[in-house]
Amino acid sequence: MAMAITPPPALRLRQSASHGPFRLFPPRPSRSLVARAHGSIPMPLCRRLITLNQYLPASAIPRLRSSPLSATSADDVHPVDKGSNYQEWDSLTSRFAGAANIPFLLLQLPQIILNARNLLSGNNAALFAVPWLGMLTGLLGNLSLVSYFVEKKETEAVIVQTLGVVSTYVVIAQLTMAQAMPLPQFAVTTIVVALGLVVNFLNYFGWVDGAIWNLWEDFITIGGLAVLPQVMWSTFVPFVPSSILPGVISFTLAAATVILARIGKLSEKATKLVGSLSGWTATLLFMWMPVAQTWTNYLNPDNIRGLSSFTMLLSMMGNGLMIPRALFIRDLMWFTGSIWASFLQGWGNLFCMYSLNTISREFFFGTTIGLLLWTGMSLWRDSVAYGYNNPLRSIKELVFGS
Repeated sequence: MAMAITPPPALRLRQSASHGPFRLFPPRPSRSLVARAHGSIPMPLCRRLITLNQYLPASAIPRLRSSPLSATSADDVHPVDKGSNYQEWDSLTSRFAGAANIPFLLLQLPQIILNARNLLSGNNAALFAVPWLGMLTGLLGNLSLVSYFVEKKETEAVIVQTLGVVSTYVVIAQLTMAQAMPLPQFAVTTIVVALGLVVNFLNYFGWVDGAIWNLWEDFITIGGLAVLPQVMWSTFVPFVPSSILPGVISFTLAAATVILARIGKLSEKATKLVGSLSGWTATLLFMWMPVAQTWTNYLNPDNIRGLSSFTMLLSMMGNGLMIPRALFIRDLMWFTGSIWASFLQGWGNLFCMYSLNTISREFFFGTTIGLLLWTGMSLWRDSVAYGYNNPLRSIKELVFGS
């Protein structure tokens, strides 16, 4: 007489199409249990969900998101099997991103010291050479990227962007002291910077209400979409007429799009696209800065002699240090901005300087070889961490997804 054997309590039955009608599986860690650990679900509901999840397939358990416009978590692209190579490269890329603070701090520090000397000596006119509108654009871009990386919990990148906000704000304050920047614009900038840093700090530790964070996301999305076309248009003045029309039109369209997304009038795909716009517009603002510099170099080749090769090298190094981390977490926006800034803003300006014989052959070719080796090493090391034989597979996953 056959006797049925009852599985031990630690195992449960789960239906599987590929391995017969039933398989034995250990209990799956409940996603609702993770949410409970973050305090986002009441305790009685957690118990019911945990019990229910034991009998549901994984596809039936919904993923919890704080907002339909939130950025995708970096953990969604990480492989399940995290070997020693993966964990080691994960740690190293985080350190590289954190080390980018050093060149970025040195990048802004000389300008701050020079401005302070001119202010103390009463040479306020010297500060008028620093365009406050360009500095303000960079500050807003940094502030938008702080919010983007706070959502992704990329601590090192958050620190880099926060440092950019603070250092740029110091320069803007110096320009205001020299009356090179209007006081009303500085007052509004101060309010926005203070509010943005506080909201991002609270959100990083999970202390901010979801409605407040959604309102802040909408603000930076609309602001970024309004500023970007205006800055692009202003670059080519006087070849195009001076006008605020591009900013007004883009502001109107951005506000309407965000409102439609919030009230659920857009498709899910369009809503996700709107949620990623703030990060992309901030990146495009930074990407446009070397384009504007290249355009200026083309119109006035003699002005390139006033550029500092050390400044261009620091820019290339700071952005280059973030390339491995952006590739590792498969963040196309971050990777695009870092690659663009390293090769166009850093190396591109060095190439222009070399063409006009303002830097030596050894300096230019040394930085060129160093940048190529660093980029190649990042691709190769990433493929090793993920267990791939071809480094190009990392690029394919970055662009098209896994």
